[in-house]
Amino acid sequence: MRARGKAATWVGIALAILLCSAHAQDNKKTDEDKPADPDTGESTVEELTLGLLPQPFQRYGVKFAATYIGEALGNPSGGARQGSAYEGRLNLAVDIDLHKLAGLDGTTFHANVFQIHGQGLSREFLQNFMVVSGIEALATTRLYEAYVERKWGSRLSIKAGQLAADSEFFNTKYTDVLTNASMGWPAITSLDLLSGGPSPPLAAVGARALVNFSDNISVLAGIFDGNQAGPGSNDPQQRNRYGLNFRINDPPLLLSQIQLAWHNKKGDPGLAGNLKLGAWRNFGAANALRYDSRGLSLADPSSAAMPALLRGNFGAWVVFEQQVYRVAHTDDRGLGVFARISGSPSATSLIDVYADAGVEFIGLADKRPKDKFGIAVGYARVSQDAQSLDRDFAVRYPGWPRRTFEGLITATYQYQLRDGWTLQPNLQYIVRPGGGATDPLGLSPGKPLRNATVVGLRTTVKF
Repeated sequence: MRARGKAATWVGIALAILLCSAHAQDNKKTDEDKPADPDTGESTVEELTLGLLPQPFQRYGVKFAATYIGEALGNPSGGARQGSAYEGRLNLAVDIDLHKLAGLDGTTFHANVFQIHGQGLSREFLQNFMVVSGIEALATTRLYEAYVERKWGSRLSIKAGQLAADSEFFNTKYTDVLTNASMGWPAITSLDLLSGGPSPPLAAVGARALVNFSDNISVLAGIFDGNQAGPGSNDPQQRNRYGLNFRINDPPLLLSQIQLAWHNKKGDPGLAGNLKLGAWRNFGAANALRYDSRGLSLADPSSAAMPALLRGNFGAWVVFEQQVYRVAHTDDRGLGVFARISGSPSATSLIDVYADAGVEFIGLADKRPKDKFGIAVGYARVSQDAQSLDRDFAVRYPGWPRRTFEGLITATYQYQLRDGWTLQPNLQYIVRPGGGATDPLGLSPGKPLRNATVVGLRTTVKF
């Protein structure tokens, strides 16, 4: 009966999304909703490549894409210990125009597979919140996204299948050059949502609707399985190692976002900008961070050692991005700034306040029109309940470290060697990794962590 109830909730919310979407106006926006590479943010349909990948079925609407990202990273100081790591990810994608292939008007199919290898610096050496690389993940071969999309002109788009949310929700285009994972899917969602939420490397079964009410106003809404890896205490990536769980019985996760845009058409003489207001809600139970089911602190030796279960979790965000300078006679070259802020309740969220901001320089030199430079800062505050738990431990164990916040300063330059191939050094400085200490309930409880310097070199090859 419980499974039927959950299924009914999913169906009801999905119908509500579709009914609300039916009243959209038929107006033209910029075409930004093509399938995107999860790290570069560029379309897998229209990207510039080396031209090495055969496309024997393109006239039938079938296009293949292959992108390899390799990265060497090291932390000469700080973290849990010093070390270096190499990690890589091969992303194989297929995009099918089902109108060309099967006569289905406005319908496309997209799927991609990750082959992940190497070792993650944050996992092995830093134990920080804002993971230093967007490709860091446990080594495996995993299905990521697989979905069908139907468009009705430019006014309405609906996707259904196994989806990621990070490319459309809570995002800004001016972080595409930055390599820290939190500059894509922020640490507040990756840590507070079950299984990290629908983002690399784990997408989730779901559906999303995009409605363009006008050139300037659009609404995005999505419903996803709320725990794509399934229940358990071990790493979610181990619970859904191959991306084939296809779970639909967990309490749903809802995401919604309204976007207000200005000067966003190609050729518009004004400087483009966006304001996005969004929220999420998970309807499943959430673990309390400080107390057990009897109201005792989890630091109390007589505690049941099982957190109390509370009703769901939620959060909200604001994203602002603005082009502040544009090279003459171009659309995208110039300078853009961004800022994001988000909050979640303290009782059920490890991070209750998150903020970041930065600037991206795109092709400022005529001789290097596609090079990019980005610099950003990030802040993730450990929730008040988590800090209180640390204080509870300190009462019993004098000198126990207390987590407070984690800060990030990062900069990177992306040098285009040729179409489809870039080289990218990056530098990151992490203030108080993990908030300054490891989780008191984790594998190395209460271990102090020092500020860390991270240097890295990434190469991206689009075949």
